Amino acid sequence: MTASHILKLVKYLVYSGVLILAAGCATTQNNVSENSHDPLEPANRTVFNALEKLDKQFIKPVAESYVSLTPVPVRTSISNFFDNLSYLNVIFNDFLQGKFEQGMTDMLRFAYNSTFGIAGLFDISTPIGMPANSEDFGQTLATWGVNQGSYLYLLGPSSTRDITDQVPSTLLNPFFYFSSVVMAPISVLNAINTRANLLEKSNIRDEAALDAYSFTREAYLQQREFKVHDGNPPASGYDDIFNDASDIGNTDDNKESGMLVIE
Repeated sequence: MTASHILKLVKYLVYSGVLILAAGCATTQNNVSENSHDPLEPANRTVFNALEKLDKQFIKPVAESYVSLTPVPVRTSISNFFDNLSYLNVIFNDFLQGKFEQGMTDMLRFAYNSTFGIAGLFDISTPIGMPANSEDFGQTLATWGVNQGSYLYLLGPSSTRDITDQVPSTLLNPFFYFSSVVMAPISVLNAINTRANLLEKSNIRDEAALDAYSFTREAYLQQREFKVHDGNPPASGYDDIFNDASDIGNTDDNKESGMLVIE
């Protein structure tokens, strides 16, 4: 397995961890479980279980060691650096979605962080009124009227629509065009740092969910709905996901914890 493959694997595992906190938002659909579009569930579960095992036996322990050895400010700068690298994809999709003003602001954000922020190591744009946005090609296709299709778990939670983002996000990452000598160590660092950032959240899922697969799927589908509507999904049909605890394996104690949507 090459470093780039490891990066993609961990990136998707991280998505699973990020999305687990989406369940605590009041803007979630209580009918998502009934319309999860998961006709490939047996195959999806097989892949999910295999990747979970790999994560617990290899990736997670490495990430935990990384956290114990690396100061928080250093990890923050590393995260900023990689976030800035991937921001060209956000800008690209801003314009594809017709969000021209946001696109121009995001271009300035990228330019400021890349120069005054020393190659993105420091986020100087957010404090001056240019916060990060989150756009991808899956959201762009949704804007164009393409439905999410079937839920798909290959290297992590996705759908037949959202998986298409891998093409522009890869091609717009500057490091894609570097030699493997440069790409390999940077990819490994990105993978480990990304997984480290999600340790606490993945632990919450592991402790709260009776069925980790269903929990991850429902959280993913709801978070995608949240993002497609720019944080304002249709009010009709939305309620607390914890009302359907039998589907996602959550409990009343978790409902009272006040978990919020994580972008």
